[in-house]
Amino acid sequence: MSKHDEGHTLAGWTGFGIATVGVVGIGLGVCADNALGEWGGLAVVAVSVLVTWVLHLAGWGKPPGRRPTSQWGLRVRDLGARQGHPGCVGCRLAGRGRPAIRSDVAVGGKPVSGEPVTESAS
Repeated sequence: MSKHDEGHTLAGWTGFGIATVGVVGIGLGVCADNALGEWGGLAVVAVSVLVTWVLHLAGWGKPPGRRPTSQWGLRVRDLGARQGHPGCVGCRLAGRGRPAIRSDVAVGGKPVSGEPVTESAS
């Protein structure tokens, strides 16, 4: 894992730990034939996804791809998370990493003059 820069984030390990507790709850619910345990475990797994996402957006995750070796530490915070990571689904869902929409250019790419469009009488 270390050779490929995988598993070096606080967000990843925290999400993994919470999801493991949820999966154990689901398993115990199945073994005990208890629907409440199964649904409770599923809810914990859903919470793990949200916690991981929030930690990623707070800078405790990492962008897709490799990072320099100096940034592999578990306690190294990603300062670029605020702008959003290119190609990151989590950042896109949060509205980060998208180019700003220009209000002075119309859909066709022509500048908008601010004057109303009128049809010319022929």
